[in-house]
Amino acid sequence: MNINVLSCFDGISAGQLALQRAGITINNYFSSEVDQYAIKITQKNFPNTIQLGDINNYKTWNLPKIDLIIGGSPCQGFSIAGQMLNFNDPKSKLFFTFAEILKYYNPKYFLLENVKMKYDWQKIISDKIGIEPILINSALVSAQSRQRLYWTNISKISQPKNKLIYLKNIIEKINTDKYFYLNNKNAGHYKELDQKENKLIKDCLQVGEADLKGHDSIKRVYSINGKSPTLTTMGGGHREPKIAEKNNMWRRLTPVECERLQTFPDDYTRGISTSQRYKVLGNSWTVDIIAHIFSYLNKK
Repeated sequence: MNINVLSCFDGISAGQLALQRAGITINNYFSSEVDQYAIKITQKNFPNTIQLGDINNYKTWNLPKIDLIIGGSPCQGFSIAGQMLNFNDPKSKLFFTFAEILKYYNPKYFLLENVKMKYDWQKIISDKIGIEPILINSALVSAQSRQRLYWTNISKISQPKNKLIYLKNIIEKINTDKYFYLNNKNAGHYKELDQKENKLIKDCLQVGEADLKGHDSIKRVYSINGKSPTLTTMGGGHREPKIAEKNNMWRRLTPVECERLQTFPDDYTRGISTSQRYKVLGNSWTVDIIAHIFSYLNKK
């Protein structure tokens, strides 16, 4: 296939990398994105990407015939980790702009991604674009538990094969204490849970609790024998997932490890600050899940 692609809310172009992995040739890849750091990473990895700017200007873009429209409209308003404002959230309302774009450009294929949400909200999206979603967990192809809904008219998509990847398979050897926290130093104590207290949370095995201020979720320390929790936009505040490697030692995941959780190549996001790397990766897609979906385009 040789296609023109319009990517809404493109982020760091996980969709472009996924198309490449699925063996689909891109004629033109048009990206609508406003985050300067995400754009910088996209242009570093895919310099031929055509940046269009704000999605609200879609009627002025003067594009050729578009074969595939993709997008992951902002999900903060739907996320359990957010305020759950649903369509009252200004960013989540951008879904309706995505729906308008589908109608305006009328592509042969489309893909929309969002978080697992309340059924009533899910139904609004499904009714608007006329497709029921498929739920896929990134845990099937990576060491991250990440449940996402995918609405697409690409047909007969099955669940990916389980690759049985765990944190122990993707962690790197750290030669600096930059990411480490030691008992009684830096960010505080790490309370190791009794083995009977270990908690299995969506394939993530919690084995400790950090002495940190904030929500319980940021205090969890996970075993490398399980999965990582879902990456979020993080951006500091000790919100990066934490793992226990040795007795009384725990650390946050590195940007490279987060790239691996999202199945990007190592150092894909190098070139921006560490905090921005965490943010753009948390906002992105799991590449191999999207590549799996796009592989069905070659079966048409």
